[in-house]
Amino acid sequence: MGKVDQSIIEPVQNVDIEHTRVELSKGIRSIYSKLEWLFVEKGVALFVIGFLLGRALILSHLTPFALPFFASVYIIRREKSPIALMGLLAGALTLSIPSISYTFVSAVLFLLTYRLSQKYHKNNVRVVAFYVFFTVMAAKLGFDYIQQGQALTIYNGVMAVIEASLAFLLTYIFIQSVPLVTVQRRRKSLKTEEVVSLIILLASIMTGTIGWSVYNLSVEHVLSRYLVLLFSFIAGATVGSTVGVVTGLVFSLANVSSFYQMSLLAFSGLLGGLMKEGKKFGAAIGLLIATLLMGMYGDTDTVITKTLYESGVAILLLFLTPQSLTSKIARHIPGTAEYQQDQQGYMRRVRDVTANRVTQFSSVFQALSNSFQQIEDRFEEEEDKEFDYFLSNVTEKTCQTCFKKDQCWARNFDKTYNLMKEVMTEYDQGRVPLSPRLAREVEKHCTREKKLKDTIYQELTFYQANLKLKKQVQESRKLVADQLLGVSEVMGNFAKEIQRERENHHIQEEQILASIGEFGIEIENIEIYNLEQGNVDIDMTMPYCGGHGQGEKLIAPMLSDILGENIVVQKEECAQFPNGQCHVTFQSAKKFVVDTGASHAAKGGGLVSGDSYSMIELGRGKYAVAISDGMGNGERAHYESNETLRLLKKILESGIEEQVAIKSINSILSLRTNDEIFSTLDLAMIDLQNASSRFLKIGSTPSFIKRGDKILKVEASNLPMGMLQQDFDVDVVSEQLKAGDLLIMMSDGAFEGPKHVENYDLWMKRKIKELETDDPQEVADILMEEVIRSSSGLIEDDMTIVVSKIKHNIPKWSSIPMQKSKTKDKIS
Repeated sequence: MGKVDQSIIEPVQNVDIEHTRVELSKGIRSIYSKLEWLFVEKGVALFVIGFLLGRALILSHLTPFALPFFASVYIIRREKSPIALMGLLAGALTLSIPSISYTFVSAVLFLLTYRLSQKYHKNNVRVVAFYVFFTVMAAKLGFDYIQQGQALTIYNGVMAVIEASLAFLLTYIFIQSVPLVTVQRRRKSLKTEEVVSLIILLASIMTGTIGWSVYNLSVEHVLSRYLVLLFSFIAGATVGSTVGVVTGLVFSLANVSSFYQMSLLAFSGLLGGLMKEGKKFGAAIGLLIATLLMGMYGDTDTVITKTLYESGVAILLLFLTPQSLTSKIARHIPGTAEYQQDQQGYMRRVRDVTANRVTQFSSVFQALSNSFQQIEDRFEEEEDKEFDYFLSNVTEKTCQTCFKKDQCWARNFDKTYNLMKEVMTEYDQGRVPLSPRLAREVEKHCTREKKLKDTIYQELTFYQANLKLKKQVQESRKLVADQLLGVSEVMGNFAKEIQRERENHHIQEEQILASIGEFGIEIENIEIYNLEQGNVDIDMTMPYCGGHGQGEKLIAPMLSDILGENIVVQKEECAQFPNGQCHVTFQSAKKFVVDTGASHAAKGGGLVSGDSYSMIELGRGKYAVAISDGMGNGERAHYESNETLRLLKKILESGIEEQVAIKSINSILSLRTNDEIFSTLDLAMIDLQNASSRFLKIGSTPSFIKRGDKILKVEASNLPMGMLQQDFDVDVVSEQLKAGDLLIMMSDGAFEGPKHVENYDLWMKRKIKELETDDPQEVADILMEEVIRSSSGLIEDDMTIVVSKIKHNIPKWSSIPMQKSKTKDKIS
């Protein structure tokens, strides 16, 4: 026999193992679903809980758990209340005959009083605790009177008040916790009050096991320690110690001899939660340590041995608990990793739904834009059709009654058609009378040549008016299409930003904390949202710094060295009191900054100028400089120019592209009023990352760039804004700026101010070249003074000069060199 190839056997074995694992997982899920159906849907869990609560005692003879549990089930799931009552009666029967009688009578008395007075109250949940209080009070005093056969004592009254008060409180607790164990499809997250209520319910249930033992091991001790172990392993030290304290407190009330158990459970919950990073082994070690320490309070070694055995059984139950069950419980408890994952999944679903909805709206605007664009493409066909209508009207008034109609239109259609078209074309061009050649041809071809020429001349006015109207409609449609397309792009980009999830940077956060901690700077919390080069975004929370600028002077330079780029403080919120916290946001600094200076003067030295200017820093790392010159002078011109810049700022901040923004403003200004009030716009968009710039000039004068001894001229030819009846195309001029460049923009009043100058360009270039300063404000003031002085001190028009200087962004504080380590490359 030859050897079998192992490479063939191993894949087959792996497939069989995987198939077995899948089948086993399906079988476990099937069993789990059947058990859940049996216990939750069929009410077996209510019967078991009722049985244990029915025999649970407080102070050896008080039973405050039975009626609150029955009332809660009756209010929440009325159809399951008989099952809960049967469980309570069965548990009370294990105590004594008077106990089952007391439980039955209290339940019946509660039902009678509640049903008889139900029509007088609306909020069942709020008033049910009061019914429970008075029912327990009456039932307790009645049974004490019957059992004693004599007058009641003060002791009986006090004990009745205590039991009724406990029942009152337990009713509110059970109303919050019963739905957690009876309703199968409940909400995922639990409030802190609900978690505590659930713990109290579980501890109350376990008091029903007091007195039970297996192999001389106390069942209540094993179950209570298992409960503490389970919650400390799932939720950590806070919840684990809380479970221990609450469970131990309930046990100590049920049995005074179990008071020391509260210390053991609380201490084990604390240690187990602190050691939860070691998984189940860590939680188990925490319980063993607490058991050894607290077991030393016993009188003999037997007590320690028994306690260790009980803790060992609880640890065994923890290891037998399936991972699926612990994960399912963890998803309901705030603060756990599973809970955070569920919350993140929910937020991710909400984000995806929102992004999809925004994308759908973007598609709608895209479709509307395409629809308007298709209408625009059919304009030429409509123009030809309009010419056919024109000829129809002419022939109806001239050729319809002519005896040569058939000869002209049936036999010589092309010649007649072209001849009439030539006549219309010459009239349209203003040739009245017609050219001699065309006049002879018309006279030779048509017997009614005078009437034909007069009719064409008259109908031409209506034809031109219709064409002009349709052209305006076509331009409006094109403008609407561009605006819809711009909105579609903005919404599409917004949808992409929504879908950008915060990346997981836990490792980098720890590395940055460790690096900064080496300098003795305390950081309480750090959140990294982005580490992309040029787009870093980090939030930090630190103790009160006393307003000394610790973030700007120390942490930002450290981050600059760690991340390998210039980091600055974008936002800082310092506490107003010494024990508060400071919240600082660090972001990447822009590679370039823009310093601006402006100088302006109104016509005749007035106070109100028709020019307006604005410097706008946009959130996408762009800087906009704009000048608008309203038509004329005075308040009306100032209003028009200022309104243009206001609209421009709002639209640019929304993210719409510059050309679409300007066309939108043009349509708004032109449709807002019937007056022929226009305004110019000179816009420069500067990218602060690479200093590239885009110039959009609408009816404005040239701009100049001073780069050392060179003077560059930037110009474009566009009509002023507000002229909707004309074709409105925005010419964009791109220029690459450099550090040290001066960008000089001005209105027509400043550019054309010197009246004795024949060539404004050469004169302005010479004045700019002669400048001996590069300060933007000084340059603006000097140029304004030169223009006014060259005009003999007269200001004949509104003048505005805006100067921008491009500079490298030099950090205020140099980077602090950190220790070179292997982790630095990972962070950067």
